[in-house]
Amino acid sequence: MIISRTPFRISFAGGGSDVPDFYRQTPGAVISTAIDKYMFIMVTRRFDHSIRVSYSKTETVHAVDELEHPIVRETLRYLGLTSGLEIVSIADIPARTGLGSSSSFTVGLLHALYTYKGQYVSAERLAAEACHIEIDVLKEPIGKQDQYIAAYGGLQLIRFNPDETVFVDPVICSPPTKVELGASLMMFWTGTSRRAGDVLEIQRQRIEENRPVLTELRDISSRMRDVLVRGTRLTEFGALLHEAWLLKRRLADGVTNPTLDDYYERAREAGALGGKLLGAGAGGFLMLFVERQNQSAVRAALPELRELPFGPEAQGSKIVYVA
Repeated sequence: MIISRTPFRISFAGGGSDVPDFYRQTPGAVISTAIDKYMFIMVTRRFDHSIRVSYSKTETVHAVDELEHPIVRETLRYLGLTSGLEIVSIADIPARTGLGSSSSFTVGLLHALYTYKGQYVSAERLAAEACHIEIDVLKEPIGKQDQYIAAYGGLQLIRFNPDETVFVDPVICSPPTKVELGASLMMFWTGTSRRAGDVLEIQRQRIEENRPVLTELRDISSRMRDVLVRGTRLTEFGALLHEAWLLKRRLADGVTNPTLDDYYERAREAGALGGKLLGAGAGGFLMLFVERQNQSAVRAALPELRELPFGPEAQGSKIVYVA
């Protein structure tokens, strides 16, 4: 039995500049952090030649091509595994909530299956192959940021280059700065979920129209990194989140809606300096930057929303059990 543990993530700024239609002309960049919420994948040998996959439903098939789960099907094809497997996934957070769960699943599945085959693979290879499966094979209209932060973990500035290379640069900041950043972030479940591809497909179709906005969002990611490196008070980081919020709303009509806008404005009035809807938008988790003295007021301003406590995760995908 093999069990992999792969973190979910929070992306602060730059999302949309990690898609090929953008970075093949102009380099993209995203600043993201892994968090202590995880996707667990268990892989073990079955007693017969069937394949059993358990996620939100359970499939038992006798050939890879019969699998309905697209990521499992294509990952098994990619690795040449055809029979006698049981795969179980368990997540701390439901899918379609803006925390990159699909890519964490793909990275974690690759990691567990490579270990099952007795092969070590690097974080770079896990990320690149997860991108290949999701973007090239399954044609999902997504970018590359989620796969890389899931594989590498930590707090990273990730750069996407026209030649398809990806540079993953740790954000070097002092321990007190990291503590202050973590203590200033709050996350609330909005009660709605959505398929990221639905929003991202609209944004992809408007990539040329949105290129100036995406360029500004990319540049904000570097400015955020600079704030953290300087290690001064992080109110500027919160202000940059708000600037990115205003920009992201311009990418597509479905990024937000009046209900979500109301949550955000109430939080701002209670003391939040900035925030964002995690992922493509339109639902999921609302992340806010709130100085500690204002956090009680923000909670009181959003009584209908469930808060999710979380912290940073320094490690990317790892194997936590081998037997």
